[in-house]
Amino acid sequence: MMGFDQRAARQTFTVVVVLALLYALYLARTTIFVFILALLFAYLLSPLVNLINRILPNRKTQALGLALAYVIFLAILVTVGALIGTTVADQASALAKQAPNMLAKLQASLAATKGTGSFEDQALNVLRAQTISGSSELLNSAPQYLPKILAAASELIYVVIIPILGFFFLKDGHDFRQHALTLAEGRTREFLDDLMADIHLLLAHYMRALVGLSLVAFTAYSIFFSILGVPYPLLLAAVGGFFEFIPMLGPLAGGAIIVTVAGVSGTGVVTVLIFLVLFRLIQDYVISPHLMGQGVELHPLLVIFGVFAGAEIAGIRGSFLSVPLLAMARVFYVRLRRRKIAATT
Repeated sequence: MMGFDQRAARQTFTVVVVLALLYALYLARTTIFVFILALLFAYLLSPLVNLINRILPNRKTQALGLALAYVIFLAILVTVGALIGTTVADQASALAKQAPNMLAKLQASLAATKGTGSFEDQALNVLRAQTISGSSELLNSAPQYLPKILAAASELIYVVIIPILGFFFLKDGHDFRQHALTLAEGRTREFLDDLMADIHLLLAHYMRALVGLSLVAFTAYSIFFSILGVPYPLLLAAVGGFFEFIPMLGPLAGGAIIVTVAGVSGTGVVTVLIFLVLFRLIQDYVISPHLMGQGVELHPLLVIFGVFAGAEIAGIRGSFLSVPLLAMARVFYVRLRRRKIAATT
């Protein structure tokens, strides 16, 4: 008769506990994602909070400084909304009303020029035909997506919850870090302290870089589309700027929307395509590395894998979090490697 193996029992119990925790994290994935967004929002607002704290260095006025930072941030949002948001909303409404007429006119134009013109004209016609097909399918399938849109609208409560959670991260983040460090001692504590400092800098640079890339895209798109005479320039610029927050897949989706609108409106599709390709090259290989700094040093193949794997696992949420998670894993690997090298010397 076999005896009771305590070591095997402990290992089995540990595996069961880990699996149970992973399953609990999966069940709470929406809440965890909201807390992650709140943390990133806190990093986005931290430069303003730090500036106010330098002006008001007294720790007793920390809550007042946070409240002042929120008031300033809200004032900026209201100002931007008043200057740009109204125009974007008006252009979106106008586009929704004019889309059927634009499709009809473009179809008639293609039918009139079918079989004529140069190779360039025919290639442009094929591109426009594909645009019409995709736009028609999108308009026809819109009703079936209405329940999903309504379900997404029900999550707007998070717009209020995320700033509130971000307030607590900004207010008590330092205390959270100190409490986490008390769980370790000696060299482990030193390693954990350095790791958390690196991740802190990484997330701060990453969020500021995302905002910078979004502003660059919005400015470049709005100026170019206004000069070229593309309809709804601010709306398209806002779409392009918003999708900059989603690595790789976001700019592709934003570009597809912009090309679709340009094709339906019959405005310089080829010119718009050339501009988007050139801007993407400048954004990805000049502006993005400068804004990201040395904190996010990931090989393009790793970024591509992370974005697609994240999208497959958790949709848009996974794509959005893929790059910072991979960058954090890289920071952990670098710190661990330095620790091992230091231990052997």
